[in-house]
Amino acid sequence: MSSRLCSAVCTRSVKQSSAKRVLTRFYSAEASPSPRVIFSGIQPTGVPHLGNYLGAMQQWVKLQNEASSNTSLIYSVVDLHAITVHQNPDALRTSKREMLAALLAVGLDPQKCTIFFQSDVPAHSELMWILSCSASMGYLSRMTQWKSKLDLDENANPLDPSTKTKLKLGLFSYPVLQAADILIHRATHVPVGHDQSQHLEFARECAAGFNHLAGSKILVQPETLLSPAKRVMALDRPTQKMSKSAPNPKSRILITDSSSTISKKLRVALTDSIEGVTYDPSARPGVSNLIEIAFNLDSSNHGAASPADYAKEFEGLSLKALKEKVAEVVDGHLAPIRARFEEIVGGDGKIIEEAAQTGAEKARKSAELTMQAVKHAIGF
Repeated sequence: MSSRLCSAVCTRSVKQSSAKRVLTRFYSAEASPSPRVIFSGIQPTGVPHLGNYLGAMQQWVKLQNEASSNTSLIYSVVDLHAITVHQNPDALRTSKREMLAALLAVGLDPQKCTIFFQSDVPAHSELMWILSCSASMGYLSRMTQWKSKLDLDENANPLDPSTKTKLKLGLFSYPVLQAADILIHRATHVPVGHDQSQHLEFARECAAGFNHLAGSKILVQPETLLSPAKRVMALDRPTQKMSKSAPNPKSRILITDSSSTISKKLRVALTDSIEGVTYDPSARPGVSNLIEIAFNLDSSNHGAASPADYAKEFEGLSLKALKEKVAEVVDGHLAPIRARFEEIVGGDGKIIEEAAQTGAEKARKSAELTMQAVKHAIGF
């Protein structure tokens, strides 16, 4: 046998042996006793507001602190999703760092969970492409994400002439990348709000479809992780969700706002002209929003089991006094987070860099096992 032929045979043998080892590791991991992998992502919008904090970040910390030894927690700053709309490069870099700093400031520990930038793990994009090769355009056309981003009617068709000029492929295929984010880490559970349930169902469809084509259970179909809904409404328009993109900066409270800024924003928060304090989201959305904010941030809650019970503590107060009380509660809760954030961003940047590097390494390792099995299943 020639040395060249011997080398080719040996190389092929090594590759086959390596593939077998990968699959053995993969199926051994599948057979381990009920491991839980929780995945969630957040857009790099810079410093988060109370809606981000109460809607996701606070729950992430709770999951971390209560996790059992067989639970893995993976949290991603989804910067690839962010570029489905135009971003200023310098602003995006700053926003990414601020979001990661905020995640650390609220209590996430890189030693207890995986925190990483999505773009640092190429396997997310690689799996997205593989999934997109069998994803149904009809299914994607029924998704609501691209329609809401473009302010289109829920019955909008991507092939309509008026739609085609505005709709970009990245935005249209957003759910495929989101599915890849979840499936690449073999997530068993995903905490989602009501507005994201459609996307999780799509991820399950992608997993089931791929497994059917592969003839084997390669991808895990994730389950919804139920959690109490904590929707924080805008201070100036309490019938709309608090948003970073709203033009009025006084519509939101950032987790880094100073004590005086918090007081000023709450002082001008829209309420109503009804005397007294009562909890009634339909009739008194502004007042009820303030009560819910305080209820969710007050560690004592005065023994109240719900915002309605909590409101009884303020029944005799004027709306001005209520706003002052809410400001006190909000500032008391955010003060240590604000201090930690300033410590993280005020240094030489090492804390952020080390956390990002550690998270990327762990996330790449998590994704590699899935990607190897996926590639083997499709013939790569």
